[in-house]
Amino acid sequence: MDIIDPRPRYARATEQVAALIKTVRPEQLSGPTPCAEFDVRTLLSHMVGGTRRITVVGEGGDGLAVRPFADGVGDDEWVAVYDEARTRALKAWENDERMTAPVRVPWGEVPGHAALSGYVMELVTHTWDLAESLGHPHELAPELAEFALATARRVLPDPQRDADTPFGDAVETPEGADAYGRLAAWLGRTPLSRA
Repeated sequence: MDIIDPRPRYARATEQVAALIKTVRPEQLSGPTPCAEFDVRTLLSHMVGGTRRITVVGEGGDGLAVRPFADGVGDDEWVAVYDEARTRALKAWENDERMTAPVRVPWGEVPGHAALSGYVMELVTHTWDLAESLGHPHELAPELAEFALATARRVLPDPQRDADTPFGDAVETPEGADAYGRLAAWLGRTPLSRA
């Protein structure tokens, strides 16, 4: 099997999220998301925390020691905090050797390319969550969802998930769903309009 370098997709995914975060209005921060346990503010916190975690992994550290949420971020600081986190993450993964080096992530020890692919999947999924919460202010890049869905089907092939899996059971894909809709459904998400 050919190994696909996830770094260009991760970079593009971070750009897409950064643009989306810029559209968040203060009154939307306490609004619902497709992740029932997260409001928009908590989702942003998790996206920054996850980015910090994969950064530490890319730097050769213990990403599991990094809390997957960002604490103490002011409501007007999300754009700057995410931009700082993503810039550091992209730098952490520049070295080609990181792609084949074994790293530890929440789902086990895997080669770097597999770890970063998993974080592309997570970030792109949470991008859909955020876009859904904000009323889809931007069109999202379909190729990122296709990559994330292929990764999701590879790492979570069974549509039924146990309690230790951070994604719910797959749900029925809405008729005519685009790549993001198929990704969301595979990872147990329902659009807010259908919730």
